[in-house]
Amino acid sequence: MTRRQLHLNAFLMSVGHHEAAWRLPESDPFAAIDIRHYQNLARIAERGRLDSVFLADSPVLWNSIGRRPGGTLEPTVLLTALAGVTEHIGLIGTASTTYNEPFNLARRFASLDHVSGGRAGWNIVTTAGLDAARNFNLDELPAHRERYERAAEFIEVSLKLWDSWEDDAALGDKERGVWGDDSKIHPAGHAGRHFRVAGALNVPRPPQGYPLLVQAGSSEDGKELAARYAEAVFTAQQTLDEAQAFYRDLKARALGLGRDPDTIKILPGIVPVIGSTEAEARALDEELDRLIRPEYALRQLAQTLRVPEAELRLDAELPADLPAEDEIEGAKSRYTLIVTLARRERLTVRQLIGRLGGGRGHRTFAGTPEQVADAIEHWFAQGAADGFNIMPPVLPSGLAAFVDHVVPILQRRGLFRTEYRGTTLRDNYGLPRPDRRQSLGALPQLI
Repeated sequence: MTRRQLHLNAFLMSVGHHEAAWRLPESDPFAAIDIRHYQNLARIAERGRLDSVFLADSPVLWNSIGRRPGGTLEPTVLLTALAGVTEHIGLIGTASTTYNEPFNLARRFASLDHVSGGRAGWNIVTTAGLDAARNFNLDELPAHRERYERAAEFIEVSLKLWDSWEDDAALGDKERGVWGDDSKIHPAGHAGRHFRVAGALNVPRPPQGYPLLVQAGSSEDGKELAARYAEAVFTAQQTLDEAQAFYRDLKARALGLGRDPDTIKILPGIVPVIGSTEAEARALDEELDRLIRPEYALRQLAQTLRVPEAELRLDAELPADLPAEDEIEGAKSRYTLIVTLARRERLTVRQLIGRLGGGRGHRTFAGTPEQVADAIEHWFAQGAADGFNIMPPVLPSGLAAFVDHVVPILQRRGLFRTEYRGTTLRDNYGLPRPDRRQSLGALPQLI
């Protein structure tokens, strides 16, 4: 029997996930828009035989540019450039179903899959936040349920478009003068509540059939969408119990929808602060927290919690009368995670800001390579994860430390690959290439 193997994704963000990483002497504060920086990161991740790299995105300028490096290169453009300097590692980009159209997005990801030889993945998000809505002709943020209903239809239309070419539609028959078989082209012919799309995609079916489908929302609607469509799920969990509960819940939902639970890989985020000794790791963690500008962090926390900034006092706990989750139309699951963390550990606002500075609610762990490997193995063995979304606090040094010192430990323990065994992102995650769907049927409804 083949031993279960970890899946590891490198989440690349600017010069690191810690908001103060750019202030370290080693950091280039302008690397966020330097293609050479990301090419170097992709090569480091591939050196470690990681499954994939991942780029987050939002159609809005994040935070104040005084706080941390501002500006984000468009993911599919950047990932196309990374495809040219790598051979095996998967390339996952975020794109919103709320502020895109299916034809354009399906074409972009099909193109990335062709350019990379079958290594593309799409992180499907519905995009919370009023600022984003106002960049797209809207005065208000669409309701949470409305965004997820649109997302389900968006995915269905994308699948129709990727299926609009049969795999053998292109012939290239020079002797007969026939390049392709028109009978093997199937227009989408979609007319739904949110989208009307008539034609076939103008790109042949992707090498993987469909790009890997990834999802990152943990609300009830988010979990329902993930259970139906996602093949990898990025999630934020602070404790083993919470991670196990989420894991069981999502696997059960997938099974209830007729899916094999093993075909949905659950990857909690972890921010590993790595030192050659535990003291060295803690010193780096403390230095990063010391470099946080609390006035910026306080403003962001107030926006997340939907309270006036004046109600948050740095050396006091959170106010008692915060909104309930069902009053939040933005990132519901992240809101609940932050409030639960603060209440459970009785954190002051200052302490909470420090905990969020490294991973925005993801688990932060400071220790030696052996201790980081132990933490990863423990959650993996205890049914809390199929792998991890690695979020280095500082880049590139944090990713290099993980690849060069933690990965070899996981390999020696037989938990992680020593060589790539396939050529596509689906191969990395041990997932099959999907066949074309012959009959799409009615649109599923979120429950």
